[in-house]
Amino acid sequence: MIEAELKARVHNPEYVMGQLERITEGRVEVYQDTYYDDPSGGLGTRDQELRVRTICGSSSTRSVLTYKESPIDSESGSKPEHETHVDNPEAVHAMLRGLGYVPAIVFQKRCRNYEFTSRGRSLLATLVEVPEVEGTFLEVETMVPEERELLPALDDVRSVMSELGIGVDDFTTELYTDAVAARRPTR
Repeated sequence: MIEAELKARVHNPEYVMGQLERITEGRVEVYQDTYYDDPSGGLGTRDQELRVRTICGSSSTRSVLTYKESPIDSESGSKPEHETHVDNPEAVHAMLRGLGYVPAIVFQKRCRNYEFTSRGRSLLATLVEVPEVEGTFLEVETMVPEERELLPALDDVRSVMSELGIGVDDFTTELYTDAVAARRPTR
């Protein structure tokens, strides 16, 4: 599957949240993300991601292992994504380290997630705050099975974001991993 996703800086988070709450009730979750790479940084060099994410909500905690391939659309950064649920995240962390991967960066995302259907697509809209990065972001994504469906899906995502008050100049492809790393002291 390919994650068709756009991200934007939000200048009026209360307005966007109000618009989303009119569509569906949001779900507050905290993501604890650990990104892995090989010691030489090969995954990062190829714009690939290997991540263990633990999601803590009000009534449950779950974890997922995700591998994202290199982007297939440079404008959006959309990537083929492979994800599976993890029953024992500590074991997965140990396996990845045992295979030679090292934690490249660990950080937290505070999210309010909204799942809804628009334009015939299942969408996930997420208002995101990363404690180490200034501002609020909006991510809207949908999954498509084939690359030929990516551009129409991104057009639909862009239209939904526009309806939520996101302007053309608000879009960004900056990665949270890069933004967090840039704000941390180098060792």
